[in-house]
Amino acid sequence: MRNLIYYVGVSLDGYIAGPNGEFDFYPAPDDMAAEMTARYPEAIPHHLRHHVGMSSDEPNKEWDTVLMGRATYDVTYLNGVTSPYAHMKQYVISTTLGGVDDPAVTVVGGDPVELVRRLKNEEGKKIYLCGGGRLAGQLVGEIDELVLKSYPVIAGAGVPAFSGNFDPTLFRPTERREFSNGAQVTWFTRA
Repeated sequence: MRNLIYYVGVSLDGYIAGPNGEFDFYPAPDDMAAEMTARYPEAIPHHLRHHVGMSSDEPNKEWDTVLMGRATYDVTYLNGVTSPYAHMKQYVISTTLGGVDDPAVTVVGGDPVELVRRLKNEEGKKIYLCGGGRLAGQLVGEIDELVLKSYPVIAGAGVPAFSGNFDPTLFRPTERREFSNGAQVTWFTRA
């Protein structure tokens, strides 16, 4: 059985992006970027790998499948990149996005819970939930692990890490690391 991992950056007040999808306000120190890129190279979009000194064919360590909501996918799609994670199976969950002219990307307009349950029963590595907050809220019952990159900044408004129905779900911390500017990464598993 494969696990669903929500790997996401978050502000002190719980936002994963600003009101217009901004995420460039996070003060990410070099030591954190280096460690997280080494640990999760597959989290770096294919078209950006050369910018961080990574080979385009760097092997996946943890995940081989990625799920994105429409807004997360639009960050690259609206800039002409239809396959941001070409090194993984890619699913975009959207009821408003028609087909994508790229066979490497599957648009799913149906129930994301049903998709995740099917994917969990397939062979392979873990499944990366890339975002966003509304999709995470729909999938909270299926999330097995959280990797929260907590940045020492208050956003004030934006896209919450989870949005949806009130559904208290317990997780327990399994590891925590602090970096040079006070940013922390905490790993959680479902309690």
